Amino acid sequence: MTTVMTILGIVVFVVGLLFSIAWHELGHLSTAKMFGVRVPQYMVGFGPTLWSRRKGETEYGVKAIPLGGYIRMIGMFPPGDDGAVRQRSTSPFRGMIEDARAAAYEELQPGDEKRMFYTRKPWKRVIVMFAGPFMNLVLAVAIFLGTLMTFGISTTTTTVSSVSECVVKVSERTDTCPKGAPDSPAKAAGLKPGDTIVAFNGAEVTEWDELQRRIRDTIGPATITVERDGERQVLQADLVKNQVAKSDGRGGYVEGEYVTTGFLGFSPATGVVEQSFPQAVDRMGDMMIAGAEALTRLPEKIPGLWNAAFAGAEREQDSPMGVVGAARVSGEIFALEIPAEQRVAITLLTLALFNLSLFLFNMLPLLPLDGGHIAGALWESLRRGLARVLRRPDPGPFDVARMMPVAYVVAGVFVCFTLLVLIADVVNPVRLTG
Repeated sequence: MTTVMTILGIVVFVVGLLFSIAWHELGHLSTAKMFGVRVPQYMVGFGPTLWSRRKGETEYGVKAIPLGGYIRMIGMFPPGDDGAVRQRSTSPFRGMIEDARAAAYEELQPGDEKRMFYTRKPWKRVIVMFAGPFMNLVLAVAIFLGTLMTFGISTTTTTVSSVSECVVKVSERTDTCPKGAPDSPAKAAGLKPGDTIVAFNGAEVTEWDELQRRIRDTIGPATITVERDGERQVLQADLVKNQVAKSDGRGGYVEGEYVTTGFLGFSPATGVVEQSFPQAVDRMGDMMIAGAEALTRLPEKIPGLWNAAFAGAEREQDSPMGVVGAARVSGEIFALEIPAEQRVAITLLTLALFNLSLFLFNMLPLLPLDGGHIAGALWESLRRGLARVLRRPDPGPFDVARMMPVAYVVAGVFVCFTLLVLIADVVNPVRLTG
């Protein structure tokens, strides 16, 4: 049964991946057609075509390798300075430029002169190129909000899981209390596992991070209102100073860092809690910030990936994953001994994070990414605007094809990184369980 559920999880992820790619390309397709650009092809995947059908002027299809997708637009790059589009230079870098320009004019038909992508105003080209990543962002937001508000998420609550026996610095924490250690304020006050703290010093509390902050800001007498066996009780506690783990500001802890604050002495329980709309938006914002930070930290993860792939080092839990690794994790999620709705929720959140990553990555201002084309259109708009202000001749469209040598370097780096991640995902994958 575990094998069946694992396979089902992988299939669900692959289907979600294909939908995310198709959704991304639909953004490009719909806006390109809206602005009159001719689009001969709309494809999900790369490699050999598995299925295709022509509708109107566009061929729609699915290819064998689900690692991306594309639409082909006529005239992505302007012609050369001499107006030629197929002239081939002996210079390797110039050849890259001319090959890219020639490919942009493949399938050129009579009447296409006014339907080429480069002839559209810069703001229209920005919209066409931004529409793809934006569709991923929309999908990520919809999944995040829908999942958090419908299924909920594992959350640290104000319910007591366990009560500390004594006051001990967290850096010296042991399984038994040292001789002479005083009882914890929570134990002395009569706090018990299963109690739900609903108010602190008379102020209502519903979230752990708020309760944690109030406790740490208090040294001395305090009242703790708990809900026990359906009834409310008020306990009297005398909080003391103690060394505790540093808070990350969201109810969690910063590993290896300590602060001296007010101390009550209990561990909170976790539970699956449906989020309100403001809570879901707040959590989604945290995830987006974390995703952007993770993207900026990718270079520093490469040594760890290399060691995990080729030196047998332990794979870090926050290590970058590719499609293979994410599919494996999705399979593990479906095989977990947890309620079915939570399997679905975690898988949906994984797909949401994947779409968020697609948005952030594609917005990098580098060719061949969408952000590179957006940067080119914005630069063209800026220099044409400056020419008008300075009453100089119109410089014409910015030839993004001139950046193709850089694009090939970026693509080469991306391919190498993808291969490294793939090898690590196969030989030393990130696992949810031991």
